[in-house]
Amino acid sequence: MTTPSHAPVLLDRVVALLQPALDREGAVLVDCTLGLGGHTEAVLERLPRARVIGIDRDTAALEMAGARLATFGDRFTGVHAVYDEIPDVLADQGLEAVDGVLFDLGVSSMQLDVRERGFAYAVDAPLDMRMDGTTGITAAEVLNTYSVGDLTRVLQEYGEEKFARKIARAVQRERETEPFTTSARLVELLYAEIPAPARRTGGHPAKRTFQALRMEVNDELAVLRRAIPAAIDAINVGGRVVVESYHSLEDRLVKRAFTAVTRLDVPDDLPFIPEGSEPAFRNVTRGAEQADEHEIEQNPRAASVRLRALERVLPHRGPHRGVA
Repeated sequence: MTTPSHAPVLLDRVVALLQPALDREGAVLVDCTLGLGGHTEAVLERLPRARVIGIDRDTAALEMAGARLATFGDRFTGVHAVYDEIPDVLADQGLEAVDGVLFDLGVSSMQLDVRERGFAYAVDAPLDMRMDGTTGITAAEVLNTYSVGDLTRVLQEYGEEKFARKIARAVQRERETEPFTTSARLVELLYAEIPAPARRTGGHPAKRTFQALRMEVNDELAVLRRAIPAAIDAINVGGRVVVESYHSLEDRLVKRAFTAVTRLDVPDDLPFIPEGSEPAFRNVTRGAEQADEHEIEQNPRAASVRLRALERVLPHRGPHRGVA
């Protein structure tokens, strides 16, 4: 049984949004952010006619989720991939389209809990932050090699950090003495550089910088920018794409992609809708849904969640673009 810190955000609502698409024989869900498998487990338990393909770039998460979901047999398939590789994953599984795609974005609780991964600022750990520990640059490499300008951009864009340039200059100054290797030294620098009045509001002073470094290390926005259109393209009529975002940039990107495929693209004063002009998708949620106070109290991670869902209502007008 998972601890409260491992409880998936808005679990019941997510399953309810997916149910109309998955409550039929042979239905397939792609869980693009498998993590510890909480959402997938709930779908497999509550929707017994569905099966799930779980994607994660984190090999440790895949191993742990695989053990947790072993009792479901061939109704669960784990795949080591980044979630913008949906077309390749489906092709490998012999599928042209699926009935649901789920994204629960951001860092998983398991990654935060494993000290050696370097995601958490509350403990001293190596500055790694790679979701896939087998490839890519680390947070330490970003801190030790990026120019002041590039580091400022990362902190401003991904962390919305008001003191980004001040922090970047301090990082440059300190790394000349000794390269950054662990989180405690970075946290100490952030306490020194962020003015006391600013430290008293907005949570831990390291929160924004650690978020920005994680997003840069894992190229999260660029991956998401490719993944959402691929997910939209991959679903059958009646299929749904459900996305939980925790950062304004992520939610804005999802909103833009959903708007593009649900918008009626005809002049406002046209007295009728020409055949073939109807949008192929409809929004299932009205704007972005948020967690209520009770859920936030039970699961603090839910405080920043924005939940959006859409459904395909018309078939593809051509071949599935996202499938090889």
